[in-house]
Amino acid sequence: MKKAITKTSAFIKRWYKHLLALPSLMLMVLLIKLFNYSAKDPLSDEDYRDYFVANYKVFSITVPKDLNFCGEQVPLEDFTVYEAAEKELLINTYWQSQSMVIHKRAARWLPVIEPIIKKHNLPDDLKYIAIAESGLQQVVSPKAASGFWQFLDYTGKHYGLEISEDVDERYHVEKATEAACRYFKEAYTHYGNWTLVAASYNLGMGALDKQLEKQKTNSYYKLYLNDETARYIFRVLAFKEIISRPKMYGYAIRKKDLYAPIPVRYVEVDSIVTDLVNFAIQQGSSYKVLKYLNPWLLRSSLSNPGKKVYRIAFPLNGTTILGLEDEPVVVATSKPDTAKYLTKADVLRDSSRTNLHLVHSGETWASIAEKYHVSETELLKANNKKASEVLNPGDKVLLPTNK
Repeated sequence: MKKAITKTSAFIKRWYKHLLALPSLMLMVLLIKLFNYSAKDPLSDEDYRDYFVANYKVFSITVPKDLNFCGEQVPLEDFTVYEAAEKELLINTYWQSQSMVIHKRAARWLPVIEPIIKKHNLPDDLKYIAIAESGLQQVVSPKAASGFWQFLDYTGKHYGLEISEDVDERYHVEKATEAACRYFKEAYTHYGNWTLVAASYNLGMGALDKQLEKQKTNSYYKLYLNDETARYIFRVLAFKEIISRPKMYGYAIRKKDLYAPIPVRYVEVDSIVTDLVNFAIQQGSSYKVLKYLNPWLLRSSLSNPGKKVYRIAFPLNGTTILGLEDEPVVVATSKPDTAKYLTKADVLRDSSRTNLHLVHSGETWASIAEKYHVSETELLKANNKKASEVLNPGDKVLLPTNK
Protein backbone atom coordinates (compact mmCIF):
# COMPACT_ATOMS: atom_id res chain seq x y z
CA MET A 1 0.00 0.00 0.00
CA LYS A 2 2.81 2.39 0.87
CA LYS A 3 4.57 1.61 -2.43
CA ALA A 4 1.39 2.38 -4.34
CA ILE A 5 1.05 5.71 -2.54
CA THR A 6 4.70 6.54 -3.18
CA LYS A 7 4.37 5.78 -6.92
CA THR A 8 1.21 7.87 -7.12
CA SER A 9 2.92 10.78 -5.34
CA ALA A 10 5.90 10.61 -7.70
CA PHE A 11 3.56 10.54 -10.73
CA ILE A 12 1.71 13.62 -9.47
CA LYS A 13 4.97 15.48 -8.87
CA ARG A 14 6.20 14.75 -12.40
CA TRP A 15 2.94 16.02 -13.94
CA TYR A 16 2.94 19.02 -11.63
CA LYS A 17 6.32 20.01 -13.02
CA HIS A 18 4.92 19.63 -16.52
CA LEU A 19 1.93 21.80 -15.57
CA LEU A 20 4.26 24.49 -14.27
CA ALA A 21 6.11 24.43 -17.56
CA LEU A 22 2.88 24.77 -19.58
CA PRO A 23 2.54 28.61 -19.28
CA SER A 24 6.10 29.01 -20.48
CA LEU A 25 5.35 26.74 -23.41
CA MET A 26 2.21 28.70 -24.30
CA LEU A 27 4.12 31.98 -24.11
CA MET A 28 6.73 30.58 -26.47
CA VAL A 29 4.05 29.51 -28.95
CA LEU A 30 2.48 32.99 -28.83
CA LEU A 31 5.85 34.63 -29.45
CA ILE A 32 6.46 32.34 -32.42
CA LYS A 33 3.02 33.24 -33.84
CA LEU A 34 3.66 36.93 -33.26
CA PHE A 35 6.95 36.67 -35.11
CA ASN A 36 5.25 34.88 -37.99
CA TYR A 37 2.48 37.53 -38.12
CA SER A 38 5.04 40.31 -38.24
CA ALA A 39 6.97 38.54 -40.98
CA LYS A 40 3.97 38.03 -43.29
CA ASP A 41 0.29 38.90 -43.63
CA PRO A 42 -1.51 36.69 -41.06
CA LEU A 43 -4.82 36.63 -42.92
CA SER A 44 -5.80 35.36 -46.31
CA ASP A 45 -7.62 37.78 -48.61
CA GLU A 46 -10.92 36.12 -47.76
CA ASP A 47 -10.30 36.27 -43.99
CA TYR A 48 -9.16 39.89 -44.23
CA ARG A 49 -12.29 40.85 -46.17
CA ASP A 50 -14.50 39.23 -43.54
CA TYR A 51 -12.57 41.02 -40.77
CA PHE A 52 -12.90 44.37 -42.56
CA VAL A 53 -16.66 44.00 -43.09
CA ALA A 54 -17.17 43.02 -39.46
CA ASN A 55 -15.18 45.93 -38.01
CA TYR A 56 -15.57 48.95 -40.32
CA LYS A 57 -18.88 50.75 -40.84
CA VAL A 58 -19.74 53.81 -42.93
CA PHE A 59 -23.29 55.07 -42.56
CA SER A 60 -25.42 56.91 -45.06
CA ILE A 61 -26.93 60.32 -44.27
CA THR A 62 -30.60 61.08 -43.69
CA VAL A 63 -31.54 64.37 -45.31
CA PRO A 64 -33.82 66.33 -42.93
CA LYS A 65 -37.35 66.72 -44.29
CA ASP A 66 -37.58 70.25 -42.89
CA LEU A 67 -34.42 71.49 -44.63
CA ASN A 68 -34.72 75.23 -45.22
CA PHE A 69 -32.64 78.34 -45.82
CA CYS A 70 -33.74 81.53 -44.08
CA GLY A 71 -37.16 79.93 -43.62
CA GLU A 72 -37.50 79.10 -47.33
CA GLN A 73 -38.25 75.40 -47.77
CA VAL A 74 -35.86 73.34 -49.90
CA PRO A 75 -37.90 71.39 -52.52
CA LEU A 76 -36.55 67.93 -51.70
CA GLU A 77 -39.29 66.30 -53.78
CA ASP A 78 -37.13 67.26 -56.79
CA PHE A 79 -34.63 64.39 -57.06
CA THR A 80 -31.88 66.71 -58.37
CA VAL A 81 -32.30 68.90 -55.29
CA TYR A 82 -32.43 65.94 -52.90
CA GLU A 83 -29.28 64.37 -54.33
CA ALA A 84 -27.38 67.67 -54.33
CA ALA A 85 -28.29 68.25 -50.66
CA GLU A 86 -27.33 64.69 -49.75
CA LYS A 87 -24.01 64.99 -51.56
CA GLU A 88 -22.90 68.07 -49.60
CA LEU A 89 -24.06 66.60 -46.30
CA LEU A 90 -22.05 63.44 -47.03
CA ILE A 91 -18.92 65.33 -48.08
CA ASN A 92 -18.90 67.63 -45.07
CA THR A 93 -19.96 64.99 -42.54
CA TYR A 94 -17.18 62.63 -43.55
CA TRP A 95 -14.54 65.30 -44.07
CA GLN A 96 -14.19 65.13 -40.32
CA SER A 97 -10.95 67.07 -39.88
CA GLN A 98 -12.23 70.06 -41.84
CA SER A 99 -15.67 70.06 -40.23
CA MET A 100 -14.19 69.72 -36.75
CA VAL A 101 -11.94 72.74 -37.26
CA ILE A 102 -14.91 74.74 -38.57
CA HIS A 103 -16.89 73.79 -35.45
CA LYS A 104 -14.04 75.23 -33.37
CA ARG A 105 -13.77 78.45 -35.35
CA ALA A 106 -17.54 78.91 -35.40
CA ALA A 107 -17.60 78.98 -31.60
CA ARG A 108 -15.22 81.94 -31.66
CA TRP A 109 -16.45 83.97 -34.62
CA LEU A 110 -20.19 83.40 -35.00
CA PRO A 111 -20.86 85.28 -31.72
CA VAL A 112 -19.16 88.27 -33.41
CA ILE A 113 -21.12 87.93 -36.67
CA GLU A 114 -24.56 87.05 -35.27
CA PRO A 115 -25.33 90.35 -33.44
CA ILE A 116 -24.47 92.38 -36.55
CA ILE A 117 -26.84 90.33 -38.71
CA LYS A 118 -29.51 90.64 -36.03
CA LYS A 119 -28.99 94.41 -35.80
CA HIS A 120 -29.80 94.66 -39.51
CA ASN A 121 -32.97 92.54 -39.03
CA LEU A 122 -31.64 89.89 -41.42
CA PRO A 123 -32.12 86.09 -41.17
CA ASP A 124 -29.62 84.36 -38.92
CA ASP A 125 -28.92 81.67 -41.57
CA LEU A 126 -26.93 84.24 -43.58
CA LYS A 127 -24.02 83.73 -41.17
CA TYR A 128 -23.35 80.32 -42.73
CA ILE A 129 -22.42 82.06 -45.99
CA ALA A 130 -19.21 83.24 -44.30
CA ILE A 131 -18.38 79.61 -43.50
CA ALA A 132 -19.04 78.51 -47.08
CA GLU A 133 -16.99 81.41 -48.43
CA SER A 134 -13.87 81.13 -46.28
CA GLY A 135 -14.21 78.51 -43.55
CA LEU A 136 -13.94 81.53 -41.21
CA GLN A 137 -10.35 82.19 -42.28
CA GLN A 138 -8.71 85.37 -43.54
CA VAL A 139 -8.00 83.84 -46.94
CA VAL A 140 -7.44 85.18 -50.46
CA SER A 141 -9.07 83.42 -53.42
CA PRO A 142 -7.45 82.91 -56.84
CA LYS A 143 -9.55 85.89 -58.01
CA ALA A 144 -8.22 88.04 -55.11
CA ALA A 145 -11.45 87.95 -53.08
CA SER A 146 -10.37 88.43 -49.47
CA GLY A 147 -11.40 87.94 -45.86
CA PHE A 148 -14.17 86.00 -44.13
CA TRP A 149 -16.76 87.32 -46.59
CA GLN A 150 -14.53 87.15 -49.68
CA PHE A 151 -15.02 90.63 -51.08
CA LEU A 152 -13.28 91.67 -54.27
CA ASP A 153 -11.48 95.02 -54.11
CA TYR A 154 -14.06 97.09 -56.02
CA THR A 155 -17.03 95.33 -54.34
CA GLY A 156 -15.59 95.95 -50.88
CA LYS A 157 -15.14 99.65 -51.63
CA HIS A 158 -18.67 99.84 -53.07
CA TYR A 159 -20.10 98.59 -49.78
CA GLY A 160 -18.08 100.98 -47.63
CA LEU A 161 -14.84 99.19 -46.80
CA GLU A 162 -11.53 101.05 -46.71
CA ILE A 163 -8.91 99.37 -48.89
CA SER A 164 -5.52 101.09 -49.10
CA GLU A 165 -1.81 100.36 -48.80
CA ASP A 166 -2.03 100.40 -45.00
CA VAL A 167 -5.56 99.17 -44.32
CA ASP A 168 -7.81 96.52 -45.84
CA GLU A 169 -11.12 96.28 -44.01
CA ARG A 170 -12.09 93.14 -45.91
CA TYR A 171 -10.08 91.50 -43.12
CA HIS A 172 -11.96 93.39 -40.39
CA VAL A 173 -14.57 90.84 -39.30
CA GLU A 174 -17.09 93.32 -37.92
CA LYS A 175 -16.81 95.86 -40.74
CA ALA A 176 -16.80 93.20 -43.45
CA THR A 177 -19.93 91.69 -41.89
CA GLU A 178 -21.55 95.14 -41.98
CA ALA A 179 -20.67 95.36 -45.68
CA ALA A 180 -22.09 91.89 -46.34
CA CYS A 181 -25.33 92.94 -44.62
CA ARG A 182 -25.57 95.97 -46.90
CA TYR A 183 -25.21 93.63 -49.89
CA PHE A 184 -27.86 91.24 -48.54
CA LYS A 185 -30.36 94.07 -48.12
CA GLU A 186 -29.74 95.38 -51.61
CA ALA A 187 -30.00 91.91 -53.16
CA TYR A 188 -33.20 91.09 -51.25
CA THR A 189 -34.78 94.31 -52.50
CA HIS A 190 -33.93 93.07 -56.00
CA TYR A 191 -34.98 89.40 -55.66
CA GLY A 192 -37.40 89.19 -52.72
CA ASN A 193 -35.97 85.70 -52.07
CA TRP A 194 -33.16 84.80 -49.67
CA THR A 195 -32.03 81.73 -51.61
CA LEU A 196 -31.44 83.87 -54.70
CA VAL A 197 -29.72 86.47 -52.51
CA ALA A 198 -27.24 83.83 -51.35
CA ALA A 199 -26.74 82.49 -54.88
CA SER A 200 -26.06 86.00 -56.15
CA TYR A 201 -23.44 86.46 -53.43
CA ASN A 202 -21.48 83.70 -55.15
CA LEU A 203 -22.28 84.40 -58.81
CA GLY A 204 -23.06 88.12 -58.81
CA MET A 205 -26.46 89.71 -59.39
CA GLY A 206 -25.83 90.48 -63.04
CA ALA A 207 -24.76 86.95 -63.95
CA LEU A 208 -27.59 85.40 -61.93
CA ASP A 209 -30.15 87.68 -63.58
CA LYS A 210 -28.97 86.52 -67.02
CA GLN A 211 -29.43 82.87 -66.08
CA LEU A 212 -32.88 83.46 -64.57
CA GLU A 213 -33.98 85.23 -67.74
CA LYS A 214 -32.35 82.72 -70.10
CA GLN A 215 -33.81 79.68 -68.34
CA LYS A 216 -37.21 81.32 -67.76
CA THR A 217 -37.47 80.62 -64.03
CA ASN A 218 -37.40 82.54 -60.76
CA SER A 219 -36.12 79.63 -58.64
CA TYR A 220 -32.52 78.83 -57.80
CA TYR A 221 -33.43 75.15 -57.54
CA LYS A 222 -34.57 75.02 -61.18
CA LEU A 223 -31.43 76.63 -62.62
CA TYR A 224 -28.68 74.83 -64.52
CA LEU A 225 -25.52 76.56 -63.28
CA ASN A 226 -21.75 76.21 -63.15
CA ASP A 227 -20.61 73.59 -60.65
CA GLU A 228 -19.52 76.07 -57.97
CA THR A 229 -22.79 78.00 -57.86
CA ALA A 230 -24.88 74.83 -58.34
CA ARG A 231 -23.30 73.45 -55.15
CA TYR A 232 -23.22 76.74 -53.26
CA ILE A 233 -26.58 76.80 -51.48
CA PHE A 234 -26.24 73.12 -50.61
CA ARG A 235 -22.81 73.72 -49.08
CA VAL A 236 -24.31 76.53 -46.99
CA LEU A 237 -27.14 74.20 -45.92
CA ALA A 238 -24.68 71.43 -45.04
CA PHE A 239 -22.70 73.78 -42.77
CA LYS A 240 -25.93 74.99 -41.17
CA GLU A 241 -26.97 71.41 -40.42
CA ILE A 242 -23.62 70.14 -39.13
CA ILE A 243 -22.79 73.23 -37.04
CA SER A 244 -26.26 73.64 -35.51
CA ARG A 245 -26.93 69.91 -34.94
CA PRO A 246 -23.52 68.23 -34.57
CA LYS A 247 -24.75 65.15 -32.70
CA MET A 248 -27.08 64.27 -35.58
CA TYR A 249 -24.00 63.89 -37.77
CA GLY A 250 -21.79 61.98 -35.35
CA TYR A 251 -19.80 64.86 -33.86
CA ALA A 252 -19.23 64.49 -30.12
CA ILE A 253 -17.64 67.83 -29.23
CA ARG A 254 -16.89 69.01 -25.71
CA LYS A 255 -17.29 72.71 -24.99
CA LYS A 256 -13.73 72.86 -23.71
CA ASP A 257 -12.46 71.77 -27.14
CA LEU A 258 -14.06 74.71 -28.96
CA TYR A 259 -12.26 78.02 -29.51
CA ALA A 260 -13.56 80.61 -27.06
CA PRO A 261 -14.42 84.15 -28.20
CA ILE A 262 -11.63 86.59 -27.36
CA PRO A 263 -12.61 89.37 -24.93
CA VAL A 264 -10.99 92.51 -26.28
CA ARG A 265 -10.33 96.12 -25.39
CA TYR A 266 -9.85 98.82 -28.01
CA VAL A 267 -7.15 101.44 -28.26
CA GLU A 268 -8.13 104.40 -30.43
CA VAL A 269 -5.45 106.07 -32.55
CA ASP A 270 -5.92 109.18 -34.70
CA SER A 271 -2.35 109.77 -35.84
CA ILE A 272 0.68 108.01 -37.32
CA VAL A 273 1.88 104.80 -35.68
CA THR A 274 5.43 104.41 -36.92
CA ASP A 275 6.09 101.00 -35.37
CA LEU A 276 3.23 98.62 -34.58
CA VAL A 277 5.67 96.17 -32.98
CA ASN A 278 6.60 98.66 -30.26
CA PHE A 279 2.99 99.84 -30.08
CA ALA A 280 1.84 96.27 -29.29
CA ILE A 281 4.55 95.84 -26.65
CA GLN A 282 3.55 99.13 -25.01
CA GLN A 283 0.03 97.74 -24.76
CA GLY A 284 1.32 94.67 -22.93
CA SER A 285 0.82 92.44 -25.95
CA SER A 286 2.82 91.27 -28.97
CA TYR A 287 2.91 92.00 -32.70
CA LYS A 288 1.69 88.45 -33.38
CA VAL A 289 -1.45 88.97 -31.26
CA LEU A 290 -2.00 92.44 -32.74
CA LYS A 291 -1.95 90.95 -36.26
CA TYR A 292 -4.29 88.10 -35.25
CA LEU A 293 -6.89 90.49 -33.83
CA ASN A 294 -6.32 93.21 -36.44
CA PRO A 295 -5.48 91.50 -39.75
CA TRP A 296 -6.83 94.60 -41.53
CA LEU A 297 -3.56 96.37 -40.61
CA LEU A 298 -1.48 95.37 -43.61
CA ARG A 299 1.93 96.73 -42.67
CA SER A 300 4.07 97.11 -39.56
CA SER A 301 3.19 100.81 -39.43
CA LEU A 302 0.10 102.98 -39.92
CA SER A 303 0.66 106.19 -41.89
CA ASN A 304 -2.90 107.54 -41.40
CA PRO A 305 -2.55 110.66 -43.57
CA GLY A 306 -6.22 111.58 -43.06
CA LYS A 307 -5.94 111.50 -39.25
CA LYS A 308 -8.76 108.98 -39.17
CA VAL A 309 -9.70 107.35 -35.84
CA TYR A 310 -8.88 103.63 -35.87
CA ARG A 311 -9.79 101.20 -33.09
CA ILE A 312 -7.07 98.60 -32.60
CA ALA A 313 -8.09 95.51 -30.63
CA PHE A 314 -6.04 93.87 -27.88
CA PRO A 315 -6.98 91.05 -25.48
CA LEU A 316 -8.51 92.30 -22.26
CA ASN A 317 -6.05 92.50 -19.40
CA GLY A 318 -6.03 89.37 -17.28
CA THR A 319 -7.79 87.09 -19.75
CA THR A 320 -6.65 83.61 -20.70
CA ILE A 321 -8.37 82.13 -23.75
CA LEU A 322 -8.54 78.36 -23.94
CA GLY A 323 -11.80 76.47 -24.38
CA LEU A 324 -15.39 77.17 -23.41
CA GLU A 325 -15.34 75.53 -20.02
CA ASP A 326 -16.85 77.63 -17.27
CA GLU A 327 -13.56 78.85 -15.81
CA PRO A 328 -13.44 82.43 -14.57
CA VAL A 329 -11.77 85.05 -16.73
CA VAL A 330 -11.15 88.65 -15.75
CA VAL A 331 -12.94 91.44 -17.56
CA ALA A 332 -10.98 94.49 -16.50
CA THR A 333 -12.35 98.00 -16.02
CA SER A 334 -10.43 101.22 -15.50
CA LYS A 335 -10.29 100.60 -11.73
CA PRO A 336 -8.91 97.27 -10.45
CA ASP A 337 -11.31 97.16 -7.51
CA THR A 338 -14.30 97.20 -9.88
CA ALA A 339 -13.10 94.38 -12.15
CA LYS A 340 -15.88 92.00 -13.15
CA TYR A 341 -15.47 88.24 -13.32
CA LEU A 342 -17.27 86.37 -16.07
CA THR A 343 -17.06 82.81 -17.32
CA LYS A 344 -16.11 81.90 -20.87
CA ALA A 345 -19.66 80.68 -21.36
CA ASP A 346 -20.84 84.18 -20.40
CA VAL A 347 -18.49 85.62 -22.99
CA LEU A 348 -19.95 83.31 -25.64
CA ARG A 349 -23.51 84.25 -24.76
CA ASP A 350 -22.70 87.96 -24.82
CA SER A 351 -19.25 88.57 -26.21
CA SER A 352 -20.15 92.22 -26.66
CA ARG A 353 -19.87 92.78 -22.89
CA THR A 354 -16.11 92.88 -23.38
CA ASN A 355 -16.16 96.03 -25.58
CA LEU A 356 -14.67 99.14 -24.07
CA HIS A 357 -15.23 102.80 -24.90
CA LEU A 358 -12.44 105.30 -24.27
CA VAL A 359 -13.95 108.47 -22.78
CA HIS A 360 -13.27 111.78 -24.57
CA SER A 361 -13.57 115.29 -23.22
CA GLY A 362 -17.17 116.39 -22.64
CA GLU A 363 -18.71 112.91 -22.82
CA THR A 364 -21.31 111.83 -20.28
CA TRP A 365 -23.03 108.56 -19.41
CA ALA A 366 -26.05 109.72 -21.41
CA SER A 367 -24.07 110.70 -24.53
CA ILE A 368 -22.14 107.42 -24.55
CA ALA A 369 -25.37 105.44 -24.12
CA GLU A 370 -26.93 107.32 -27.04
CA LYS A 371 -23.84 106.74 -29.21
CA TYR A 372 -24.04 102.96 -28.77
CA HIS A 373 -27.86 102.75 -28.84
CA VAL A 374 -28.22 101.42 -25.29
CA SER A 375 -30.05 102.82 -22.30
CA GLU A 376 -28.16 104.86 -19.71
CA THR A 377 -29.44 102.46 -17.05
CA GLU A 378 -27.88 99.46 -18.85
CA LEU A 379 -24.60 101.32 -19.24
CA LEU A 380 -24.44 102.29 -15.57
CA LYS A 381 -25.34 98.77 -14.48
CA ALA A 382 -22.60 97.23 -16.66
CA ASN A 383 -20.04 99.50 -14.98
CA ASN A 384 -21.48 99.34 -11.44
CA LYS A 385 -21.73 103.13 -11.43
CA LYS A 386 -24.21 105.87 -10.52
CA ALA A 387 -25.36 108.63 -12.87
CA SER A 388 -23.86 111.22 -10.52
CA GLU A 389 -20.33 109.87 -11.00
CA VAL A 390 -18.35 112.11 -13.35
CA LEU A 391 -16.44 110.69 -16.32
CA ASN A 392 -12.95 111.95 -17.10
CA PRO A 393 -11.07 111.83 -20.43
CA GLY A 394 -9.15 108.56 -20.65
CA ASP A 395 -11.61 106.56 -18.51
CA LYS A 396 -12.74 103.24 -19.97
CA VAL A 397 -16.43 102.37 -20.05
CA LEU A 398 -17.59 98.78 -20.38
CA LEU A 399 -20.35 98.48 -23.01
CA PRO A 400 -23.31 96.17 -22.31
CA THR A 401 -24.12 95.49 -25.99
CA ASN A 402 -22.17 94.84 -29.15
CA LYS A 403 -22.41 98.26 -30.73
